[in-house]
Formats: sequence, C-alpha cells, structure tokens
Amino acid sequence: MFSIGDFARLGLVSVRMLRHYDAIGLLRPAHVDPVTGYRSYQAAQLSRLNRIVAIKDLGFTLEQVRAILDEKVSAEELHGMVRLRRAQLEAQIASDLARLRGVEARLRTIETEGYMKTAEVVLKRVAPLRVAQLRARAASYDGEDVGPVIQPLFREICCRTAAAGVPIVGPGLACYMEEEDGSVMVHACLPVTVPPDDSYDFEVLDLPAIETAATIIHEGPMEEVGPTFQALAHWIEENGFRSHGLAREISLHCPDNVDEWVTELQMEVTPA
Repeated sequence: MFSIGDFARLGLVSVRMLRHYDAIGLLRPAHVDPVTGYRSYQAAQLSRLNRIVAIKDLGFTLEQVRAILDEKVSAEELHGMVRLRRAQLEAQIASDLARLRGVEARLRTIETEGYMKTAEVVLKRVAPLRVAQLRARAASYDGEDVGPVIQPLFREICCRTAAAGVPIVGPGLACYMEEEDGSVMVHACLPVTVPPDDSYDFEVLDLPAIETAATIIHEGPMEEVGPTFQALAHWIEENGFRSHGLAREISLHCPDNVDEWVTELQMEVTPA
C-alpha cells in the first residue's frame, strides 16, 4: 500500500488531483483509515490512473472518462484513440500555423503600403500552352483554402505523368477559376507535348494564349505573395488597364527551401 503522496509521485499526478478523483468517484483509494482519514492506494490502481490521465488528455471530460472506463477500454483501443487524437491535434496545429503565417504576411503587406515596387511589372503576350492537369475545388481564394488543395494536386499530377511516361517540358503552373458559388476551381498544370489520350488518369488540354498579360516576379513562399499581388494590382490600375480573372502562377524555381522560390504571376489585362 502507498500513501496518497507516494502514489501521486508514482503516477506523476498531484495529490490534489487524486483527492478530486476520489471525491467524484473516479478513482477511490484502496483503503481509508477510519480514524485519521488517510488514503492508501495499491500499485494495481496505477493502471486505472494511467487510463484516466491518458483519456482526459485526449480532450474528454471526466464524466466521459468515467463512461469510457466503465466500458473497460483495452490498451489497444486506447492506442487507437491516441493515434486519432494525435492526427486531429497535428491538423489543428498545422491550421493554426498556417493562419499565423497568413496574419504575419498580411502585416508585412500593411507595412509595405505606399512603398510597393511596381517598376518590375512587364506587359507581354503569353503563348498558348498544352498541359497535363488535375483540378479540385477550394472553398475560396484564401491561402488557407488554396494551399491544402494545390500542393497535393501538384504532387499527384507529377506522380501520374511519371507513371504514364509523359515528359514534362517546362515549369509547372497553377490556374484558378472562380465559380458562381464563390468557390475556386484550382488547376495544377504541367507543360507537355503529348496529345490527349483517354487512357491517362489526368486531363491533357491547351491553355489559350493571353494576348496581353501584366506579369511580375514574386520571390519567396507563396504564403507571402500578398504584397506582390497588390503591387501588380496598383500597376494595372495606375496604367489604365482592367484585369480579367485570376492570375496564373508559374513556378520558375521551387527548391526545397521555400524562401528561394521564384514565381511569375501573369494576369490578363485589357485597356480600361
């Protein structure tokens, strides 16, 4: 038998927590001295304590913990619950980090207002281009919605074209089409020269030429593309043009270090 203090140390919890578990009937001591009221515990009770702490730390309330323990959850089932909760937490962390990066990028955009460089904008004709593509819908053009869609699409189109033996003849590009419901159809494209073939598990199509495109180079991760896009917008308006649709994004250089990425933004324009 162990005193409540010793049992707390063995179980890596506080005495206060053990007293609370006793008060709500979640983990009763093995023995309570009728005279002194001292609580004593057995080593075998560490098994229940371990389950209480593990399930509680998964985000369940103590009432839910009680119900789960009453169903005699096995160690294997607990491992499954841990794996599921880990996946949920990792997804939440990734989402929170992406949101934080978005806020930081927006702040940098605010800091550069009035100092945006627009001299690097170039007007040019963009030739038609044959591409292999996959597409999927994003809830909006917001980076938090587009990022989780476009990145897996590019990985998948690279795998599928390689499996089909289709050579890639230029840098990848992303295109976007606004839908009537406000969502965005995201297109991940790779330049190819092969004709369309029904045996492919991807589309082969010809992107039309852009007779007049306002283009600008963005250096760095696409999460920080805001200032570059806004510099392009200022240039278009200040030079008497009107934009049409969403920009194409041409991945000119995309090494593992995203800080070294180089992307050309191409936006179709006509005189206002």
